[in-house]
Amino acid sequence: MDAAELLPLYEQMALIRRTERAAHDLFMSGLVKGTTHLAAGHEAIAVGASAALRPDDYVFATYRGHHHALARGATPEECLAELMSRATGLCRAKGGSMHLTKASVGMLGSYAIVGAHLPMAVGAAWSARLRGTEQIAVAFFGDGATNIGAFHEALNLAAVWKLPVLFVCENNLYMEYTPIAEVTAVARPAADRASAYGIPGEVVDGNDVVLVREAVAGLADRARAGEGPGVLEALTYRHFGHSRADPATYRPAEEVERWLKHDPLDLARARLEALGADTTDVDARVEKTVAAAVEAARNAPAPDPGEALTDVWADGGAAWRT
Repeated sequence: MDAAELLPLYEQMALIRRTERAAHDLFMSGLVKGTTHLAAGHEAIAVGASAALRPDDYVFATYRGHHHALARGATPEECLAELMSRATGLCRAKGGSMHLTKASVGMLGSYAIVGAHLPMAVGAAWSARLRGTEQIAVAFFGDGATNIGAFHEALNLAAVWKLPVLFVCENNLYMEYTPIAEVTAVARPAADRASAYGIPGEVVDGNDVVLVREAVAGLADRARAGEGPGVLEALTYRHFGHSRADPATYRPAEEVERWLKHDPLDLARARLEALGADTTDVDARVEKTVAAAVEAARNAPAPDPGEALTDVWADGGAAWRT
C-alpha cells in the first residue's frame, strides 16, 4: 500500500480516536446519557475492513460500535449528538451509544445483546443472494461472543447455505472482565472453531490497518465469488475498560504496557514515515473537525417528545410472510 492509499486510512483512525476521547470527556462531564463502550485501540479493524468493502455492503456491530459507524460514513457530530441525546443524533436520540445505525451507508446497527446480530448478518447475506446483488454482510463481534450459541448457529447456517457473509472477531483478550483464554477450550476462539463448520479461519494483527484490509479483501472476494463465508480473528486490545464504569484494574500492567506500544495509529504513522509522508496536517485537521463536532452537538436541540414513537417499528410489509 502506498502513502496515497494509507494516509486516508490513518486519518479515519485518528478521527475515530479523537472522537472517542471526546466521548470520554463528555461522559465524565455528565453530558452523555447511559453508558459507553469505547473502542480506542480497535480502530484498525473497522477502518481496514471498511476499506476492503463496497459502499453497499452491510455491516453489523456490537455495542462497542462507534468505530464501525464512523468508518462506514457516520460523522463525529452525528455520533456525539446521539450519545448526548440530541435531535441531530444519528438515530435522533433513540439509539444512544449502543445502537448506532445509518442504513444509508450500510451500517445496519450496533447491538447490545452479545452475539444477537450474527444471525441478522446471515439473513442480510441471504437477502443479497436472493436478490443477486453480490453484496456481502460483515458481522463484527468480540471474543466473548464465540462462547454464545448464536455464534455457532450463524456459522453453521452460513456454511450450509454457502452465504456471502464474513465473521470478524475483535479478540481483545477479555470477555468483559474475564480472560477469554481461561474459559475457552481452544487458543483462537473464532479462527480455531471455523474449521468445525468447513469455513476458512484466519488470524491477523488487528492493530495493523494494512494487514486487516488485505485479509478482509481476500475473504470478501471469496464470498462474492460464491465460495461461502469466512472467519477472521483480529488480535487487538482496548485502551479503556469494558465500559466507562470499569477501571480495568484486572489487566496485568506489563500486558497493558506491551499492547499500548503496539498502537494502531503508531503502526500506521511509522509506515507513512517510511514512505516519506507527514501526518502533521492530518492530525491538525482531525482536531479541528472533532472540536467543531463537539460544539455543534453541545448546542443541538433536544428531541421533540412528539417523535418518541416514530421510526421505531417497521414490519417490512406483508409479502415476506407468505
